[in-house]
Formats: sequence, structure tokens, C-alpha cells
Amino acid sequence: MRLRDRRSFKKPEIMIIPMIDIMFFLLVFFMLSTLYMVDLKALPINMPTAKHAESQINATFLVTIKEDGTLWLEDKSINEQDLLLQAKAENTKNPRFAMVIRAEKGLAYGKVITFLDNLKAAGITRFGLAADAEAKN
Repeated sequence: MRLRDRRSFKKPEIMIIPMIDIMFFLLVFFMLSTLYMVDLKALPINMPTAKHAESQINATFLVTIKEDGTLWLEDKSINEQDLLLQAKAENTKNPRFAMVIRAEKGLAYGKVITFLDNLKAAGITRFGLAADAEAKN
């Protein structure tokens, strides 16, 4: 039986190119997957447009007021009292609580003001009104 010489064995090598390929693939995967995590659950409505609308997605509650006056919390219908109770509870838990209100274009201005007044009465002072950004030519 013939034994091999110790010098004839190859040293183990770390192949770095496949590892770089895998890391690049993971980077691209996580970048694309986080883009879809930002998607807000909201009803499609016809909102008013504004030239200087800013995009901010740091709101805790996303409330939609349809033209018939119904309220929607994200994509679920809710009555005003339940919404105010949930918002008040969340406001006491989270000091940075904020609400975005999306109202349809044809909704009467008085309904939005009444809703905002009820929010202030419940102690919610951080809210914003949403608008679609106007197309730039």
C-alpha cells in the first residue's frame, strides 16, 4: 500500500466569488421586499390634488372619509365613536401618535371640520389631511 506524501495535498480554499454573488442577491431581495412593506392599506378614492403635497408615511391611523360620510380605518369600515375610542387609546399609549385623514374630493367641507372638531375633543391633536400630488408638466 502506497501512502501519499503530505506535500501533495492541496490547501483548502475559500471561494469568494460565489459568496459575493449570494450577498448581492440578498441585498437586492431585501431592498425590493422593503418597497412592498410601505404599501398603505387604503380605499381608492378621488382625492383633491395639490401642487406642494408632501409624502409622509409615519402616521399610525389612516382614516378615509367617503363622499357618503362613511368612515374607514385603513380598509375596514368603522363608526365614528369606535374610531375616536381607538384613537384616544392609541394616543395615550403612543406620544407620537398621528392620524392622516383622506377625504373624497366631493365631500362637504363641513363634514371634515366636524370630524376634526371631534378629534380635538377626544384629545387627538396630531393629524394631517391627505391630497394627491398634482402631475408636474
